[in-house]
Parts: sequence; C-alpha cells; structure tokens
Amino acid sequence: MRKHLKAKLDRSFKLTHDLVAHLDEGSLNLDLPSLPSNRIAGQLWCIVGARESYTKAIETGGWKGFSCSLATPRVKQSVLAVLDATHKRMNEIDFADLTDVQINLAFDLLEHEIQHHGQMIRFVYGNKLTFPDSWNKRYTV
Repeated sequence: MRKHLKAKLDRSFKLTHDLVAHLDEGSLNLDLPSLPSNRIAGQLWCIVGARESYTKAIETGGWKGFSCSLATPRVKQSVLAVLDATHKRMNEIDFADLTDVQINLAFDLLEHEIQHHGQMIRFVYGNKLTFPDSWNKRYTV
C-alpha cells in the first residue's frame, strides 16, 4: 500500500506539472466570473502550499500549519520550479518507514491535490482552454 500511495502522489504531481506546462502564462490569471473560486493562479498557490505544508507534516510526524513559499503564482516558470522542487522533496521520503499518522497525512495531501485537479478541469473547460495529453489519458477530458 505504501508504494502504491507514493506512486499515486507521483502521478498526481506529474499531472499538475503537465497542466501548468501546457497552459500559457496568461491563463494563470483566468477565473470563472460570478463563481466563488480563486483564479487559476490561486489554485496553484494552494496546491504548492499544501505540498509544502503536508510534506513538512509527513517528515515531522504532525501538522505544523499551512504556509506557501510561492510568491508569484502568475509567473509560469516560478510555478513550475516550485512544483518540481516539491515533487523532488516528496520523492526523497522513504514511505516504508512512515507511521500510520504520516501515511494518513500523505493520503490527505493526495486528496487535496486531486480535489484541485477537479477544480482545474472546471477552469479549463470554463475558459475554453485545452488539456495536455496526460490529462486526456487520465481523466478522459
């Protein structure tokens, strides 16, 4: 189960990266008018903050609060850089040695990332954008 969880996180993180790499930078500022939701950049800021915060919690064995280092969520290269850094950091964790509490935190992170994928699908459709091939294969969008 632990290897499977790590593989699911890896796939989810790659999908997020693929979508950001696929979108043009101007798309990061788009929203869905008259709906109560953050812009695409705000969604990405939350994804990064969750990755950083949950990874810290997994490493230390308990929640230490939410924080996000991404100061420029509307700059595509900044977003991609921090997505890569958080992915690398997660890959450095040895899931074989995690406690049940740490595993539950990893599941919470996976759930959070996938929830944002659902929101991003709505944003892409609502703004008449396109999806990368990996999203077409995974979510049949």
